[in-house]
Amino acid sequence: MDTGWRGVMRGMGRVSGGLVLALIALLALISDARGQIFSKHVVVSQEGHASDVGRDVMRNGGNAFDAAVATAFALAVTHPSAGNLGGGGFLVAYRAESREVLTFDFREMAPQAADSKMYLGPNGLPVPHHRAGAKAAGVPGTVRGLGLIHARIGKLPWPDLVRPAARLAREGFPVSETLAKSLNQQLFSKGRLEPGGKDDLGPGSDRLAGFPESIEAFAKPDRTPWQAGERLTQRDLADTLDRIANEGPDEFYKGRTAQILASYMTEHGGLVTLDDLKAYRARERAPIHSTFRGFDVYGMGPPASGGILLAEMLNILERFDLKADGPQAPQTLQRVTEAMRRGFFTRATEIADPDFVNVPVAKLISKAYADELARSITDRATPSAELAPFPVLSAEGSDTTHLSTIDGDGNAASLTYTLEEGYGSKAVVAGAGFLLNNEMGDFNLVPGRTDSRGRIGTPANLIEPRKRMLSSQTPTIILKEGQVRLVTGSPGGRTIPNTVLWVVLNNLEFQLEPRESVDAVRTHHAWFPDLVALEGNTWPVATRAALEKLGYRLRLGGIQGDAHTIAVDPTTGRRHGVADRRRETSRASGD
Repeated sequence: MDTGWRGVMRGMGRVSGGLVLALIALLALISDARGQIFSKHVVVSQEGHASDVGRDVMRNGGNAFDAAVATAFALAVTHPSAGNLGGGGFLVAYRAESREVLTFDFREMAPQAADSKMYLGPNGLPVPHHRAGAKAAGVPGTVRGLGLIHARIGKLPWPDLVRPAARLAREGFPVSETLAKSLNQQLFSKGRLEPGGKDDLGPGSDRLAGFPESIEAFAKPDRTPWQAGERLTQRDLADTLDRIANEGPDEFYKGRTAQILASYMTEHGGLVTLDDLKAYRARERAPIHSTFRGFDVYGMGPPASGGILLAEMLNILERFDLKADGPQAPQTLQRVTEAMRRGFFTRATEIADPDFVNVPVAKLISKAYADELARSITDRATPSAELAPFPVLSAEGSDTTHLSTIDGDGNAASLTYTLEEGYGSKAVVAGAGFLLNNEMGDFNLVPGRTDSRGRIGTPANLIEPRKRMLSSQTPTIILKEGQVRLVTGSPGGRTIPNTVLWVVLNNLEFQLEPRESVDAVRTHHAWFPDLVALEGNTWPVATRAALEKLGYRLRLGGIQGDAHTIAVDPTTGRRHGVADRRRETSRASGD
């Protein structure tokens, strides 16, 4: 609770009971407007049990980076649609003592046997179900990445960070209503799941029900639908986590787990081999650093596109007084949309794995380049095709998770990782208990074809052996005078950079309270398709009419992102842990 309210609390004994209740309610309302308030350390993630694991790690002497690693392992158990051992991601870290920002890339990688046309059918388009099953998976990076983070900046012994997740998998945890509904949608068709793993969709479907090993991992023993409060145990996953805890990250890439994974790939038509696993490396890369209104903004560089996009969009928008008009004014939305359009054009044409493509980072995040882009913004919508120096064809008739941590010393971590779509490739590795990613679909799958529906075929992100696919992930840490002010990020596929943009603008430009910054409605534009997505259905008719008059196509509805955020009060040092309420299972946990 904020220091200024202590006198109010001390005086409660002198006022009537009714007024006491009213004051308590008011205090709760204020606290909720700012997020949960903590004085030492905080973990905010999409699932409560996992947040508690990270909190307990810091209670036991671990730092924010230990907490991020332990929470990520726990999410692989409690949030199976996106938490993972079989995927990959990125982490941005701030070390308070040295005032140093580090970034870690553990993005998945194409197998050695991959090629640029591996998913195309006779018609030149991706074959059905190309995003499901073993062949959809790239070489997983999560375990190697978490291992590198621990080795570089961790504090507690490695087993202490992995064993809580193994215990959750072995002993189980009560499923939430949200998880029960999600699993039932994946496992059942018309309320029925047939023994042997075949349902009404048939084998090879884009659901867990198409894969017997996935049914074995996630269905109840009696094969009836899940109910909230029932306990989910995952024995094979627990065994895998125990091996990783005891033998270290190498076990996943060279030990028994690697052998199980490679054998599964061979048996099910996948391309990842034991040699691919042994060759995989996580990378420490230079952070993306930009400024906005006197704040230092740090993000992840390529193959993540989010750091460059956020820097480019903020640089463009810094040229305008958005605060004077307000966050939902037509003029503000028009300028934000045009910044998004130009950012995503940059993403499609310039950004890819820097080990394969020369990405002009310095140019793209420079103020001079932003000036050039800002001058091209008029008072009307810019047709997206006008930005492209190549033909854009007519169109033919994503699930990630984020966590933020901060400790009592001011160290902070922003970690985003993913299986790609919900439950990744839908295929659980038999005997190992974890889901495979379907990240190969994040490459540009149809060389040379960029169309108005959003399929991109530009050269930089085409499939090549051992190449990392382009990502939209945008883990972000914002500093002022060497002190953490904001830790944020989000899931949401291509919407991720724009979700983070709105959280940052709401906090720094419009100076909203932390809770309001996260709760506020968001917008999205991704160059193609050339339309503006307006989250929810609360947008004023006059605002929508004004945008349409300027030439924008609008789409209303749905929710955008899941931005688990920590904001630090520069005066009191209190940590405001803001779990995004768009997901019912999200939780901030700390002290």
